Amino acid sequence: MCILNIYSMKKIVLFASGNGTNVQQIAEHFSGRSDVEISFLFCNKKDAYVLERAKNLGIPFQIIDRHSFYETSAVYDQLAALNPDIVVLAGFLWLMPSNIVRSFPDKIINIHPALLPKYGGKGMYGHHVHEAVVAAKESITGITIHYVNEHYDKGSVIFQASCRVLPQDTADDVAAKIHLLEKEHFPKVIDKLLNEQ
Repeated sequence: MCILNIYSMKKIVLFASGNGTNVQQIAEHFSGRSDVEISFLFCNKKDAYVLERAKNLGIPFQIIDRHSFYETSAVYDQLAALNPDIVVLAGFLWLMPSNIVRSFPDKIINIHPALLPKYGGKGMYGHHVHEAVVAAKESITGITIHYVNEHYDKGSVIFQASCRVLPQDTADDVAAKIHLLEKEHFPKVIDKLLNEQ
């Protein structure tokens, strides 16, 4: 008879700001797994739909504000107590504080809806990125999964996947293609990183 050692369970902590489609997909990917737990979600918007998803998925969550995140150790202390194996930014728009980045080296990852280093940096998220891609008449775009450091979208690249941008594509068309790439690859890359630890 095999008894699972609870101490071998890998823990994921999520940070999100918006609709939460990536949170949903990650949760569904690991659903029913006895070796991985999504242990917590931090969200910086009290009206974000991701909170409804968290409730439905049974993921404990907390709404954070700028003061607690940047000017106190409250979020840092809670994250340290959770002791995650990986921290996943799933549509989280704030820059991670340096004390968190330094305390979780190569454990915080983010997904960006473009092929970095193109279309990265402060203010480049979601539809802003897709509109810029279309305006620049790019023929290829994609997703980048990367480690998080103290600068927007500057951490080491872990994985990229690309898709075509057709001349007639709108920003909404590009967004739909990017969502498919995120759904296909993001949970798998997280899974692979956990297995490598």
